[in-house]
Amino acid sequence: MQEMILILDFGSQYTQLIARRVRELNVYCEIYPFSDFPKITESVKGIILSGSPFSIRGDDAPNPDLTNIKGKLPLLGVCYGAQFLAHNYGGSVEASNTREYGRANLSFVDGESQLFKDIPQGSQVWMSHADTITQLPHNSKVVASTNDVTNAGYEIEGESTYAIQFHPEVYHSSDGLQLVKNYVVGICGCIQDWTPDSFVDTTVAALKEKLGNDKVVLGLSGGVDSTVAGVLLHKAIGANLYCIFVDNGLLRKNEFESVLEQYKHLGLNVKGVNSKSRFYDELKGESDPETKRKIIGRVFIEVFDDESHLIEDVSWLAQGTIYPDIIESISVKGPSATIKSHHNVGGLPDYMKLKIVEPLSSLFKDEVRRVGAAMGLDQSLLGRHPFPGPGLAIRILGDITVEKVQILQEVDFIFIQGLKDAGLYDNVWQAGSILLPVQSVGVMGDERTYENAVALRAVESTDGMTADWCHLPYEFLAKVSNDIINKVKGINRVVYDISSKPPATIEWE
Repeated sequence: MQEMILILDFGSQYTQLIARRVRELNVYCEIYPFSDFPKITESVKGIILSGSPFSIRGDDAPNPDLTNIKGKLPLLGVCYGAQFLAHNYGGSVEASNTREYGRANLSFVDGESQLFKDIPQGSQVWMSHADTITQLPHNSKVVASTNDVTNAGYEIEGESTYAIQFHPEVYHSSDGLQLVKNYVVGICGCIQDWTPDSFVDTTVAALKEKLGNDKVVLGLSGGVDSTVAGVLLHKAIGANLYCIFVDNGLLRKNEFESVLEQYKHLGLNVKGVNSKSRFYDELKGESDPETKRKIIGRVFIEVFDDESHLIEDVSWLAQGTIYPDIIESISVKGPSATIKSHHNVGGLPDYMKLKIVEPLSSLFKDEVRRVGAAMGLDQSLLGRHPFPGPGLAIRILGDITVEKVQILQEVDFIFIQGLKDAGLYDNVWQAGSILLPVQSVGVMGDERTYENAVALRAVESTDGMTADWCHLPYEFLAKVSNDIINKVKGINRVVYDISSKPPATIEWE
C-alpha cells in the first residue's frame, strides 16, 4: 500500500502548493476537505492542516475533530492550522493590531527542533494572517520567531505535533522545502519512492484490476493529458482501448490532421470524427462563457455516445482529467470557491451508461509530463502547450461563427509558429490568442478601417495553478503584431496581455 501524507484543506489558496512541495520530495499526498476526510489507515504517515481565509474566532471557523489524529500521528499545522491547534488545545488566538502579510525573517530558530533542522536564523518566510497566537497550547514551546511574531513556530512536547504561523509551501519562504522535508521525511519517516516510474507501475496494475477485459473509449484531444492517459490505458488493456479524436471545429489550424498523424506512431487505435457542423449549430448565437463550456461538454458526450454505440459492449469512458481541472471546477477538495466548470468534470448524463475512468486525476500538469517521459513519449508531444478543452470557443469572446474561428485560427497560427521560429516556444507554459468583441479605428492604405482587435497571451507556470505573464522581447512582439495585421483580414489591432494569475485566469473565459 502506497504510504502518504494527508492534507486537510481549510480553504487556503495555497493548499495545492503544500501538495506540490510534498510531491517534489517523491512522497505521495492527498488533499481532503477538513469536513470529510477518510478513515486514517496505516498508509497515512502524517497529517498537515492547511491555512484558511477564515478566522478561528469566527462562528463559521472550520473545526474538525482530531481525536483520532492528534498525539497519535505526526501533525503539522500551517497558519490557520497553527491557530486551530492553539485555540482548541489550551492556547489563545486574538486579533492582531496589524495584519502581517508578506516577507519576514526568522529572528529565532531552535536548533534542537526536528522541524527546523538545517534552517538558519534569518531565513525568509512568507506571512499571511490577521490573527495572532498570544498563548501556546498546553505543554508547548516556541521553536521559531520573527521580529513581529513571537510564536511563529511551536511544538507540543511529548507528541509529534508541530505548528507554524508562516507558509513554507510558497516560493518566497526560502527554506520552505527544507522544512517540509524535515516534517515529511524526518518526522513522519516517509520513504521517498513515489516517482514517475512507480506511478506508471502502480497505475497500470490498478487499471488492469479495475477494467479487466472491459472495453474503454477515450476522447483524445491531442494534448499532453489525454495522450499520456491513452498510453497508460494502452499499457493496461491494449486492444480494448478505443480512442476517438473529435474535430469540434474549434481546434488550432491544421491540428486535426497533424495530431492524427502523430498518434499513428504511438500504436493507439484512433478514429477521427468530423463534428464541426454539429458544434457550430449548437453554439450558434450563444455568448455566455459558462453556457458555451457546458454546450461543448454536452456535445462531446453526445458524440462519444454515438461513437461508443458503434463499438460492441463498451463499459467505460476514459478522460484525461487532471487535478487542476477538478480544483477549478467544483469544491470537492475543500471549501474554496468554484472558478469555472471544466468539460471533463461533473459526471455523465443518465442516458449514457458508461462508467468514468480518469488515470491522471490526482496529477498536476508537470507530473503528467514526467510520467509521459518515463513511458518514453517524444518530447514534441510532451512539450505541447496546454490547450483548453472547449478550444477556441473560450478564446472568442462573444458568440461563435465560422468566420470568427477562421480569423482566430490564422492569428493563433502566426503567434505560435512565431514562438517556435524565434526559439521561445519551450520558454512559455501556455500561449494563445483571444478575439475580442471590440472593433477599433485603423488606417490601411490611406483608408480608414474599423476592424477587430486581438489579444495575445503567453504565461510562465509550473502547474497552471498560478502563472505570470511572459516578458517576450519587444522585437518579437512587434514582428508578430505586424504579421497578424498584414496577413489576417479583419484584424487591425493587436494587444499583449500582461495580467498574472491570480488575480486573472490564464484564459479570458
